[in-house]
Amino acid sequence: MEQRVVLVDKNDNEIGTEEKLKAHQNGGKLHRAISVFVFNGKGKLMLQKRAMKKYHAKGLWANTCCSHPMHGENPLDAAHRRLKEEMGFDCEMREVFSFTYRADVGSGLTENEFDHIIFGVYEGEPRINGDEVVDWKWMTLDQLKIQIKKNPEEFAPWLVLMIDEILKHRNGQ
Repeated sequence: MEQRVVLVDKNDNEIGTEEKLKAHQNGGKLHRAISVFVFNGKGKLMLQKRAMKKYHAKGLWANTCCSHPMHGENPLDAAHRRLKEEMGFDCEMREVFSFTYRADVGSGLTENEFDHIIFGVYEGEPRINGDEVVDWKWMTLDQLKIQIKKNPEEFAPWLVLMIDEILKHRNGQ
């Protein structure tokens, strides 16, 4: 089945759809995305290491889950769907903020996203989908920021770009 992303303008108004890989080629077309950050009661973030089968950012550490809402699907529903598909659990979540970014993700692909940032809380262990994720761990945001500064090449480009915003919004809760 062909996967499509929702193309949007700078205000997140839908302007069409595009085949997912094509939307990431030639500088990338602006499209709607979600980035899920699940924390435990100790304030640690669940990170995932992306599977080598992924079409970009393979083998890199990233936030708990990220994806694209389907046409007609709201970002929060997409977050619940993809969290279950990738990490094998669901939890209470809420959208915290959104922003746009552009990042070269290698292999001639560019992420150009209007990204809905969603925070959740969960205490258990995930049941990772090996087609999506090869490893996971809990880490404080302060530890994550230090690791990103030391070894940015080990992390998904979008996580490197958004860590300061995540810290700001998490600490502002």
